[in-house]
Amino acid sequence: MYKTWSAPLAEGPASEEIALAFDQARAHRLIIFAPLFDEHNKMRRQIAEVMRRLDLRGIDCFLPDMPGCNESLAPLAEQTLGNWRVAGKAAAEHFGATCAFAIRGGALVCPSTLPTYAYAPAKGRALLNGLLRARTIAAKEAGLDETREALLQEGRANGIELAGWRFGAEMIGQLEAAEPRLHDDTRIIEQADVGGAALWLRAEPDDDPEQADALAAFLSVGIMGA
Repeated sequence: MYKTWSAPLAEGPASEEIALAFDQARAHRLIIFAPLFDEHNKMRRQIAEVMRRLDLRGIDCFLPDMPGCNESLAPLAEQTLGNWRVAGKAAAEHFGATCAFAIRGGALVCPSTLPTYAYAPAKGRALLNGLLRARTIAAKEAGLDETREALLQEGRANGIELAGWRFGAEMIGQLEAAEPRLHDDTRIIEQADVGGAALWLRAEPDDDPEQADALAAFLSVGIMGA
């Protein structure tokens, strides 16, 4: 169920990363780019449930860790969106992906060379604003006076820790300007297509079987035509 792959890094040797995989060497091979940061934590189980359903429908699925995330030993503070885009392309090639599924911020790093399904693709600024908001709320509860503007200025200059994630200055700058990597062969899946409330907005990690069924059905029809 877990496989390893080598992610190229901007400096130094490649980083060995893991990927959750349902692989039976079938014709349809879907690589999944997970939401970024805390949104991934909230949706980890849901993504696995979607993968299990797709596996039963005859589609191989791969969910690779990006360098600096999850079980990766690469420091997050050294990563950039540019690095992750290079790594994402390498992962797609390594697993022989025939199409991609990008969830929320995953659309910021998904390669533009594959037919892609983008689920509620998010702008980098929106993700960054959410992280800044969490930091200012925590600071207020601790009796500290921190503002979004001051935190953003610090992050641009020196990097910053937000919601337990340590970001380098380059990552902060890139997130401010990043747009989802949509192209002519991208199909967007809106939350209304799935039904129910978005899981990444919930306070704690959760899953929803009905939403998982809907996503798997949408993807399998698009990928296999049935």
